[in-house]
Amino acid sequence: MRATALLAPTLREAPADAEVVSHKLLLRAGFIRRVAAGVYNHLPLSMRVLKKIEQIVREEMDRQGGQELLMPIIQPAELWRESGRWDVYGPELFRFKDRHDRNFALGPTHEEIVTTLVRGEVNSYKQLPLLLYQIQNKYRDERRPRFGLMRGREFIMKDLYSFDRDEKGLQNSYMKMHEAYTRIFQRCGLHFRPVEADSGAIGGSETHEFMVLAESGEASILFCGNESCDYAANVERAEQIHRPRQEQEDRNKLTAIDTPDCRTIEEVARFLDVSPQKIIKTLIYETDTEVVAVLVRGDRDVNEIKLLNTLGCLHLDLADEITIKRVTGATKGFSGPVGLKGIKIIADLEVSSIANAVAGANKDHAHFLNVNPSRDFSIDILTDVRMVEAGEPCPRCGGQLKEARGIEVGQIFKLGDKYSKQLGATYLDENGRAKPIIMGCYGIGVTRTMAAAIEQYNDQDGIVWPAAIAPFHVVVVPINTKNNEQMSLAEKIYENLIAANVEVVLDDRPERAGVKFKDADLIGYPLRVTVGSKAVSEQMLEVKVRRTGEMTMVPVEKLGRVVQEMLKNL
Repeated sequence: MRATALLAPTLREAPADAEVVSHKLLLRAGFIRRVAAGVYNHLPLSMRVLKKIEQIVREEMDRQGGQELLMPIIQPAELWRESGRWDVYGPELFRFKDRHDRNFALGPTHEEIVTTLVRGEVNSYKQLPLLLYQIQNKYRDERRPRFGLMRGREFIMKDLYSFDRDEKGLQNSYMKMHEAYTRIFQRCGLHFRPVEADSGAIGGSETHEFMVLAESGEASILFCGNESCDYAANVERAEQIHRPRQEQEDRNKLTAIDTPDCRTIEEVARFLDVSPQKIIKTLIYETDTEVVAVLVRGDRDVNEIKLLNTLGCLHLDLADEITIKRVTGATKGFSGPVGLKGIKIIADLEVSSIANAVAGANKDHAHFLNVNPSRDFSIDILTDVRMVEAGEPCPRCGGQLKEARGIEVGQIFKLGDKYSKQLGATYLDENGRAKPIIMGCYGIGVTRTMAAAIEQYNDQDGIVWPAAIAPFHVVVVPINTKNNEQMSLAEKIYENLIAANVEVVLDDRPERAGVKFKDADLIGYPLRVTVGSKAVSEQMLEVKVRRTGEMTMVPVEKLGRVVQEMLKNL
């Protein structure tokens, strides 16, 4: 490709609304252009990267026995109602009516469509297992599209669905995809971790997210610092180790005390000169069916995903001032479990071990001292509902948990019979008995993987692509396009690299060398070959490695072989 023919409009500055590194660099380097919030044009450089990621994904899916198909983006509401997700999925589902007033949605995922397909085509155990996948645009009406391709309303995704006879078959399919995902992200040149996660609206019994590690990542993950232990989980899923114990102190008499204007844990702890660990924090939540009180230790935070799963509700929000006043009799900041009537109390495991705690008195400007669970209040549900933090013990081996930031690029789910039972997808076993097909689903965000690679690989000058997914491998830069000898040699090098199956750009633009060098670094070509007067006179070419900045002088006649070897390590 010649740069004069390449649509790659670079910018010196990123637009003001670009927040994260990948968004800024994709815009500046001429990969994408905004159409609307969360919707982008992908220019030629972007398409080359996406196609390379897709090809790696296809090869690994096919290697595991996956069969590619293509399902419709437009999905009828009837299927979503049949699965029970039309109302559950919420406002992120793009919904519309056709001219006949029938309800449809733009597909954010395809469990309903693919399960219905298999329901009509598979009827015998002899047709299982089955792995079906597609690579296709998906649509989710994000409340706040942001971070460029990281959280858009239209994106490219690979989704594969497994269909098995039983849980043993599902485990086999699940591990096949786990292995395939590991190879995919390794081949893309990314540093990543598979972590235990929450299944969310997709559902299912077990799920892992594949996280690309990057300081700019929007998700926090916890992992064991013990190298022999592979435990890792996102903070929504991370488990606490709780060893039931009672603090060794006498149970003192419950006492009310005035705490004027002390609404926060910090204010109460300071006023009473107690540790936050001795305070029971009481939060009032509203679900779609009830109001509940949630108790955690004062220095802890509620994990709303764990709470949502515990309650089995669809929606969960902190109660407003009016509701808090109605159920507790006090304003926000003075809620407590003692004397709380008519609502369910959910307590974190640690709360049961606190002796002589401080808690809100359900009266403005007042708290109780010497609050003791069991004696002073009853707990309806005692379970893990708090956020786990770095420094706590690993739930697998007891080692110390460490924290990192990550970007989710893929997730795998064990669905079991969640969709097959709901949608009537069954097969006949060897004895002619109908049984529900056991399913799994497995997604990779293709556009997100491209953005995550940039978040992981960049510097002050631009993108630093891993060679496997770089839009081109090499850029050849003649210093002076008006110099016939330089241009002639540059053309020769360009043709020779093409013949050696190297993806190459010849920067034949009549620009200053400094402009070309800056664009080469911004776009992130792994190698830059400079053709100047020395190259013409001595037949020696300067080859620069984008990642390290290392310069190597290479004879013209050896360039093809040297470049091929260098690319193997990039």
